[in-house]
Amino acid sequence: MTFKLIEFSVDAGVANIAFNRPDRRNAMSDDMRSEFVDALQTVTSDNAIRALVLTGRGSAFCAGGDISGMKRRLEAPHGEVAFNGWSRQQGVHRIQSMLLNLPKPTIAAVNGAAAGLGADTALACDFLIGSEYSKFTWSYIKRGLIPDGGGSYFLPRRVGLPRAKELIFTGRVVEADEALALGILDRKVASGELLSAAKAWAVELAKGSPTALALSKKILNQSFERSAHEIFDLGSQAQAICYTSAEHREAVMAFLAKSSAKE
Repeated sequence: MTFKLIEFSVDAGVANIAFNRPDRRNAMSDDMRSEFVDALQTVTSDNAIRALVLTGRGSAFCAGGDISGMKRRLEAPHGEVAFNGWSRQQGVHRIQSMLLNLPKPTIAAVNGAAAGLGADTALACDFLIGSEYSKFTWSYIKRGLIPDGGGSYFLPRRVGLPRAKELIFTGRVVEADEALALGILDRKVASGELLSAAKAWAVELAKGSPTALALSKKILNQSFERSAHEIFDLGSQAQAICYTSAEHREAVMAFLAKSSAKE
């Protein structure tokens, strides 16, 4: 599969997707969004891929939605603006849902500015690692918009509701150290070590059973919305699946063999 607006590679079981419109600070165009969907589908379906690292080329992670797309939206006939906007939102939400529900660990390696949709896309990953150049802004308010990439869902879970309101209401810039203190970033390393540190972390996260990891992630993603009883039920169902997995059988047999050798 050939990509133009993203870079896609796999090494040691870790897929690396890099937004590749550095001249536009990796703003998300329709064509880039389409390539991103194709790459995420590959990551999801390829069992040899155990984890994903998402980053950007150049000085920015992702500057958000492409302004040229916004201009075309405003130029549409008045009676079509709302439906056209709704249709575009379905594409945005498809990507965010794919990232959120990807049955493998995902890490956003935030190499620079993550603004608007770019900030939301980073938060759709399981973990965020950044450098001294990382910065975030939920700048929608400055365009007369609301967070449309899941920021209203992801950000309160990272920083709490009052802080999320403050960041969304003001659209102010959050530099790397504050992002780390608030819990937007999980780790911070030197810029020259960002991708290697992200890959090493991805390898570490993906060492365990793919079946157990995928099911654990699915349940954890629902844990704030569901009752304890519902989570217990989901856990029972997931555990029944794990009982039948090759990884569980192999782990138990290896443990028993090791125990027998000690006797």
